[in-house]
Amino acid sequence: MALLLTRHDVTRLVDMTAALEAVETAFRQQGAGSAVNEPRQRVRQPQGILHLMGAALPELGYWGFKAYTTTRQGAHFLVSLYDTASGQLLALIEANTLGQLRTGAASGIATKFCARPDASRLGLFGSGFQAEAQLAAIAAVRPLTEVHVYSRTPEHREHVAQTMSSRLGLTVSPVAIPRDAVAGCDIVTTITSSREPLFDGRWLAPGTHINAAGSNALIRAEVDTTTIARTDRIFVDDKQQARIESGELLAAYERNQLNWQRVRELGDAVSGLVPARGGPDEITLFASQGIALWDIALAACVYERARDEGVGQEIALFDATGAG
Repeated sequence: MALLLTRHDVTRLVDMTAALEAVETAFRQQGAGSAVNEPRQRVRQPQGILHLMGAALPELGYWGFKAYTTTRQGAHFLVSLYDTASGQLLALIEANTLGQLRTGAASGIATKFCARPDASRLGLFGSGFQAEAQLAAIAAVRPLTEVHVYSRTPEHREHVAQTMSSRLGLTVSPVAIPRDAVAGCDIVTTITSSREPLFDGRWLAPGTHINAAGSNALIRAEVDTTTIARTDRIFVDDKQQARIESGELLAAYERNQLNWQRVRELGDAVSGLVPARGGPDEITLFASQGIALWDIALAACVYERARDEGVGQEIALFDATGAG
């Protein structure tokens, strides 16, 4: 029997603390070479796109895939989780909330390892449903004292600022111009669908850490080539996927401003293979496209808690032989 788990079940079972733990485990196993991630594949139609991405975490005993559609009507996400030993389907998990948590957690882990230990001022670009998870994750790993939020729509940035100020007990301020979300900030995080760079890389102070978390297609670019040229250490979630999807890095490569040998997977830093930061003045960048390893790691946590707490609907899809 497999479990069917809704987004409401996910919200009940896991929070950002659980997501941070799960995603850090995924990065650590990726760096150790025991995890497998398959880059995203896309099936395109005039009305929308079907996206498919898979991963395996053998040390945890799970593998699976995420499938989601994006159309003008919105996006719908589903994770299928399997047991690596038997191949049995364990769970079907509605993954809109799960995806929000894991995306935020990835930036949180990048910040934990790459940002200066005393980093306390965050500049956040974006006010969509992912922005709040980004802020919550970063606040969990650094003692934030000041947050500046910028987005093009005043009402949206004001809403995020008010909501997160109340939720986290922080001073979160909306700002009217991009420079105010960069100047004086120790951490800059972008989570938008922008096709143009959001800020001028010359505004970055020495020692800044950047999470560029919104660009997962060649047509998108949240940071400019100046930022990439100034960055001392560049990390991605999966190098193979970055070479397919990272509009920012590919633009810099085409202009001879980036050698791919400079780029490492964040899992290498999390597992201790390479240092995440060499000194207080280094600028570090986590250019993220989002990978299935995070989905499967967090889905495993959701499944185990659901199983232990009796949450979810049991469904029978296969007989004992595995035939449908």
